[in-house]
Amino acid sequence: MRIRHLLVVSSLLLGSVTPAHAQVSVAIGLPSVNIGINVPVYPQLVQVPGYPVYYAPHANANYFFYDGAYWVYAGDTWYASSWYNGPWHAVAPEHVPLYVLRVPVRYYRRPPPYFHGWRADAAPRWGQHWGPEWERQHHGWDRWDRSAAPRPAPLPAYQRAYAGERYPVAPEHQRSIQSEHYRYQPREEVTRQHLAPAHDHGRAHEGERERHDRP
Repeated sequence: MRIRHLLVVSSLLLGSVTPAHAQVSVAIGLPSVNIGINVPVYPQLVQVPGYPVYYAPHANANYFFYDGAYWVYAGDTWYASSWYNGPWHAVAPEHVPLYVLRVPVRYYRRPPPYFHGWRADAAPRWGQHWGPEWERQHHGWDRWDRSAAPRPAPLPAYQRAYAGERYPVAPEHQRSIQSEHYRYQPREEVTRQHLAPAHDHGRAHEGERERHDRP
């Protein structure tokens, strides 16, 4: 699994009472460098109609939730975390879950320039952007049986209680809290191996062992 740690310097100004905008800036650091993040509150998340994915409609960032993890697309890189303000892991294009990639362009609150001219009601043209090798490995990725889509993972609403100075910074502290309050078992390999609590690694969601449905 080609996932590396990056230094993510984020300021997601989401507001404590009314929805605000999120600003995300990303700087690449060495794999051993700790991640620095400043996110004041848990974001409002709304399900993308017909998809097992949530997005943050009031965030000025490409911010999603799927399979028990948060996903941010910034600086031409996908990042994932099990907590709403990190720590974050960079995810290589070949490992980003297809249901995340299938989300239509209109749900990207800060679409990159190369999204211009693409259909708002269709998924971004990742094959065009990432090249023929990615397209070959993911042939038919944007064609799927919507009736067979998994149910959305429950939102980890318990994280609302952890904001500001109460936010658990240490990954082991995060895993301890998550194990106590969140029983969802991820279905995606990337989520199970890198974002789920340690005692959940290797366990499939509801008996499923496939990373995603292929046509």
